Amino acid sequence: MTTTRYPRYFPNGKSRPAKLLLTALLLCMLPVLAACANTNSPAASGSLAGTPATSEAGTEGAAHKLTIMLDWYPNAVHSFLYAAQAEGYFAEEGLEVEIQMPADTNDALKLVAAGKVDLALSYQPQVLMARGEQIPVKSIAALVRHPLNHLMVAADSGITRPGELSGKQAGYSSVPLYEAMLNTMVENDGGDPSSLKLIDVGYELIPALSTGRVDGIMGGFINHEQLILEQEGHPVRSFNPVDYGVPDYYELVLAASEQGLQDAQGYYHKFVNAIRKGQKYVADHPDEALKLLLAHQEATAPLDEAIERRSLAILLPLMDAGSQPFGYQDSDSWEKVNQWLSGNGLLAGAVDVKNAFINF
Repeated sequence: MTTTRYPRYFPNGKSRPAKLLLTALLLCMLPVLAACANTNSPAASGSLAGTPATSEAGTEGAAHKLTIMLDWYPNAVHSFLYAAQAEGYFAEEGLEVEIQMPADTNDALKLVAAGKVDLALSYQPQVLMARGEQIPVKSIAALVRHPLNHLMVAADSGITRPGELSGKQAGYSSVPLYEAMLNTMVENDGGDPSSLKLIDVGYELIPALSTGRVDGIMGGFINHEQLILEQEGHPVRSFNPVDYGVPDYYELVLAASEQGLQDAQGYYHKFVNAIRKGQKYVADHPDEALKLLLAHQEATAPLDEAIERRSLAILLPLMDAGSQPFGYQDSDSWEKVNQWLSGNGLLAGAVDVKNAFINF
């Protein structure tokens, strides 16, 4: 499996200028792709974005190539992919997998829908919001089963619960989903969300909180921003949104396009089989899995081994599906998240959750 590197990749989510044109073109193509995804005609199956990302085996016994785009630069949550690579689980399934990183963190679902990549890592709410915009994507596995995005305040701030943020300054990265989560948490805890002073801090969540510019941040992950803040001498108190009215959503999911599932569902099933083995390897051999990850770290975003070790320890129980296989998705979870998104005005149109995911 090869890894495509982007020399000018920005890990903070800012896009390269050259990517703006691609994103605009993809957005223009999506209505056409949505129409194609709803037909079973032979012409439609071969028309996705001109050249499908999936390549058929050229000769008998040759590996089938799949491309997957990460949600961010390589970090602990992606360990199962690198374990599946190194331990030969993709090869056992007859697959050759290429990992790509987005030049913009909003690219992944768009590129899947446009047929530029076969699979992408994204988030359960974003899949539903995309479907509300008639973007034909579907989740095929739940990878992180619970929210990593927690409300964070300085440990010495005196704020002991979300409702106490009323009238104070809250930083977030200008994402409507995060604003809705924050408002839900404050209101559920008896506070007044209308009194919040929201400040768009972009991707500067860590300095915004550590310097006291804001009283709390929404958009920081407990396995990343919280760990960095603590390591830099700024301990925080974090509040799980699930405890304050936000549905227990899947933080990370694996997404495909409807057209891709129509054309190559068997190969996607093989991919899921391989990552299940990869995740078991990570759970059984976390130290070895961490070494595999560090060997694939992005040069422009070097990893801190101590942070990633702690991150992996946080992630493993949140990725465990219990008696169900890794990746299993529950319809009740999708329905609850769908209703919450709709109630907060985050869906552009009605979404039938039965069409938003599939279990292998």
